[in-house]
Amino acid sequence: MADTVVRADERVITAAPQVRRDGNLARNVRAALMIWRRDIIRLFRMPARLISGIAQPMLFLFVLGAGLEGAIGSRGAAGVDYQQYLFPGILAMSVLTSALFSAMAIVWDREFGFMREMMVAPISRSALVIGKALGGGSVSVMQGIVLVVLAPVVGVSFTVASFFQMLGFLLLLAFALTAFGIVIGSRMQRMESFQMIMALVMQPMLFLSGAIFPLVQLPDWLGVITRLNPATYPVDAIRRVVLPKAVELEVLGWTVPLWADALITLGFGAAMLLLAVKLFDRTE
Repeated sequence: MADTVVRADERVITAAPQVRRDGNLARNVRAALMIWRRDIIRLFRMPARLISGIAQPMLFLFVLGAGLEGAIGSRGAAGVDYQQYLFPGILAMSVLTSALFSAMAIVWDREFGFMREMMVAPISRSALVIGKALGGGSVSVMQGIVLVVLAPVVGVSFTVASFFQMLGFLLLLAFALTAFGIVIGSRMQRMESFQMIMALVMQPMLFLSGAIFPLVQLPDWLGVITRLNPATYPVDAIRRVVLPKAVELEVLGWTVPLWADALITLGFGAAMLLLAVKLFDRTE
């Protein structure tokens, strides 16, 4: 009888680590999905956020585009109509803005104590960061996709292949910039500070990405800055997929292929995601 008890105890001790490891993985996956679902629910409960995320790009497309079309012309817009040139940039602008500001939820949750509750939960920091990245990225792409309905208005057409290529690069852009926003949000303790810093980051990133004007015939110093901007590469890829005749991005005389645009964007996003995990460990 004693031998039986000992063997039973040994079986329990041997099996326990395997059960705990599987439980941790499942718990982290559920936590990440829960955080992602929370961001999606928050979007639909705040329609003003969706409307404002669409209204600003539409303002740029129809007001700025119509106002500058005569001054810039097709030659200044890399061989295409300026509103057509601006359309892929507007898609990227919608995703970029929403992705960066999605990290505002982190600061909001920290101020109201919800972030502390998540941090003391038995989940890893990586699950928390991945959930936030998935949620912010999904919301950003949803807002960008809504603007696709404006394509026929400015004379842009899609094939099935070009649409899904564009969607892939929008997802990469959303992933990279959401992770970047999380890095900034992880260091902010007050909403006012986050909004000020994000405004300083977002505007240069947007205007120096090629979303608004072509990155040709620029001063040398400005050309270097635009090539160092991580948003330049997904914006270039989106424009070339939507407008095959658009001028290709060059770096030191090298024409950047689409796969390089994708690789650079993915690498930047992965680096920001890893940095966000480390910063969460230190901050909280």
